[in-house]
Amino acid sequence: MSELVSEPMNIARVRWACRRGMLELDVLFQPFVEKHYETMSNADKTVFVELLECEDPELFAWFMGHEVCNNPQFAEMIVRVRGRPAA
Repeated sequence: MSELVSEPMNIARVRWACRRGMLELDVLFQPFVEKHYETMSNADKTVFVELLECEDPELFAWFMGHEVCNNPQFAEMIVRVRGRPAA
């Protein structure tokens, strides 16, 4: 388990983890964290942080709808972050 997951309440670390190598992911993650992270349950925070530990190409494929995420918790969080139902 990473240090980031072991401290899901640390907003500064989560903000830093939201800075990705792809602009498309940055524009999804950063506003989501600023608007919603602090009011999320600890369980949801943990899922979100674990999602952030995935590789950028995998995240890009899931968030852009090119691939379906097989992890049900991640899939639900992807829908939440995108702010709209999956297509």
